[in-house]
Amino acid sequence: MATKKKEDIIDLSKPNKVSEQELAQLQSSIKTIDKLTLEVGSIEVRKHALMRAMESIHSRLEALRVKLEKQYGTDNINIQDGIITYPEQVNN
Repeated sequence: MATKKKEDIIDLSKPNKVSEQELAQLQSSIKTIDKLTLEVGSIEVRKHALMRAMESIHSRLEALRVKLEKQYGTDNINIQDGIITYPEQVNN
């Protein structure tokens, strides 16, 4: 006959299941965490796309700046009205 080990003996004085209310709270909390994790992931993906778009615009702006500097001899251009300020105008 096999002898029972201490680990095999079930202690009937201890509950073997949480209450329905506690289970519902656990499930609700885990579901909320999963939903928030998914939302954070979606936000991070969107953030990454926006950062790449911003990087692209910065590259285009830099190319335009170089072109304008080559064409006008300066890149000091007022973006409100398009007026070019040449270096000799700044020193006067």
